[in-house]
Amino acid sequence: MGIFGALQTAVAGLRSQSYGMENISGNVANSQTVGYKRMDTSFVDLVIDRPRDQAIAGSVRAQSDQAISLQGDILPTGENTNIAINGSGFISVSQISGFRDGQPVFSENNLFTRRGDFQLDKDGYLVNGAGMYLRGDSINLDGLITSTNGILRITDTTVPASSTEQVDYSAVLPSTAGTNFYNANNVDTLFDDPATGAPFNDDEAIEASESSDFLSRTISGGSVVVYNDAGAPIDVQLRWGKVDEDEWALFYQNDSSASGTDTMWTRLEDGGGNNAINFEPNGTMSAGSPQSFEMAAGATINGQALSEDVSINFGTEGLRQFAVPNNLLQGLELSQDGYPAGVLQDISISSDGRISGIYSNGQSFAIARVAVAQFAAPNMLKSRDGGTFEQTIDSGEPTFSPEGARIIGGAVEQSNADIAEEFSKMIVTQQAYQANTRVVTTSQQLMEATINMVR
Repeated sequence: MGIFGALQTAVAGLRSQSYGMENISGNVANSQTVGYKRMDTSFVDLVIDRPRDQAIAGSVRAQSDQAISLQGDILPTGENTNIAINGSGFISVSQISGFRDGQPVFSENNLFTRRGDFQLDKDGYLVNGAGMYLRGDSINLDGLITSTNGILRITDTTVPASSTEQVDYSAVLPSTAGTNFYNANNVDTLFDDPATGAPFNDDEAIEASESSDFLSRTISGGSVVVYNDAGAPIDVQLRWGKVDEDEWALFYQNDSSASGTDTMWTRLEDGGGNNAINFEPNGTMSAGSPQSFEMAAGATINGQALSEDVSINFGTEGLRQFAVPNNLLQGLELSQDGYPAGVLQDISISSDGRISGIYSNGQSFAIARVAVAQFAAPNMLKSRDGGTFEQTIDSGEPTFSPEGARIIGGAVEQSNADIAEEFSKMIVTQQAYQANTRVVTTSQQLMEATINMVR
């Protein structure tokens, strides 16, 4: 290699080290950029084809090595719309290509990113800090997927009411009913008391005129709010009455304002006409006891009609009869499956990528699912603006599936560029650059010496 070859090689070295410094500069500048993937630099030697015994050290060319598959730290943000992927995979996004009639038009080209700082915009789209719009599968309120890998837009801002169909009930009934009647007469059965002449005589309906005596002979069974088709709340008051030894009946109040001979309380029964719960000596429900009582559709409670048959479900183990403190109902647990209409208040993202709407009625429904793309060779993707990547022939086609990746809602992935590491690279690059400048200087001095030879 002559002097000019040495000079050209040194210039190539300067160019390559400058290229490396540019990548280092970009990494340092983006060390706080959400989802940023650092760009490393590697060097390839360029050798002139010469005989083995006359080979010379070649020139150099710089090339980029992308660290796309290297994950950054996961940082919780507290923002429910933020998304981080713990593991492999990319979030599918698109950018706006224009507007039509005031509405955004999106590019059909899929881009892929790890930048998950998404926020809901005024139109219901989820857009990240780089202006990229989230793609995924849309899910309706029935749980059915209506579109796949499309631009996600949260439009289900309200949910209709759902009428109550089932009330789950569990409690411990007292072996001895702690009623006012029992406290005064030492008799704990509701009906057929020969000593006092009980007024109810195994009635199915309790008249308003009998209400005071009925209340003194029963214990509270709790209350539950159920809903009709319109979402109107209906307050159901329940009372237990002991009708025989180890045998209980359940009543509901159908009209709190009834008077005279109007019915105020109604005894419940199952669909087969059974209207009492029997207990074994050990406190468990007898095998033949009803596992539920029914309130029929159309029945009115304080003027509000039930839209569906409402089953008060005990199962086989929901009720027990034991000696309990104060001889009153213990351990009551009540829940029902209806709800009023609600409006969207927030969204949350689960580990399987499902985006759920949280509504004012306390309900939560899956309304979308994040499209997670997997690549056979993720480091072969092509970098684009905004922390996005596009597929290449070398990267392979994306496979959309949340499998193999754990999505974390309320968090983002930080840059994988480490400041300390980049500064170390900067020192090495600076020294290599200076060494190449020394080669240029030395080559210049050799050229001057050669020129001076002919003077």
